[in-house]
Amino acid sequence: MDNKLSIISLVCNAILTVAVIVLFVLYASNKPAEVEETTSVVPLGEQIPVAYINLDSLLTGYAFAVEANDQLMAKQENARVELNSAMRKLQGEMNDFQRKIDNNAFLSRERAESEQRRILKKQQDLEARNDQLTQSLLEEQQRLTMQLKDTIDVFLAEYNKDGRYQIILSNSASDNVLYSTPGHDITKEVIDQLNKRMKH
Repeated sequence: MDNKLSIISLVCNAILTVAVIVLFVLYASNKPAEVEETTSVVPLGEQIPVAYINLDSLLTGYAFAVEANDQLMAKQENARVELNSAMRKLQGEMNDFQRKIDNNAFLSRERAESEQRRILKKQQDLEARNDQLTQSLLEEQQRLTMQLKDTIDVFLAEYNKDGRYQIILSNSASDNVLYSTPGHDITKEVIDQLNKRMKH
């Protein structure tokens, strides 16, 4: 049962990492809004209007992302407390049952079997609750990730409506952008404007 109940901890610990990865993949695989596809090659030395956003900084600086993370952490903690409390109670009942078996405290075999079935049913219910909470956390993570992506998509379409950038890249821990001249990193400006929009 301990192995089964530990699933919730493993899943919860991975949720924020998954959120970052999902957001990164979604941005890496989507083209910026209203950019025309072209097969022409940019002449050597000619600059392309490119900017990038550091996703790590965005997720720690954008108030909506911080609030979403706090919601997930609170829900994870509530699930952990609930499951641990139920597990301790069940373990106590199992220990009490074993003591009664060892001391022949049951009046009949039927009574002992009935108590054993009750405890097994309670254990199955607890495992089902663990699965339910795990699924609920995953669904909440997916919902918040999509909300976060939608808010950023809408903002970037408005932010770049003048067409100043042909490409806006995502960057995480400097994995994608190995070098850029100053001015291409628009992370702080984007975070500031996103947070300003949240206050309205």
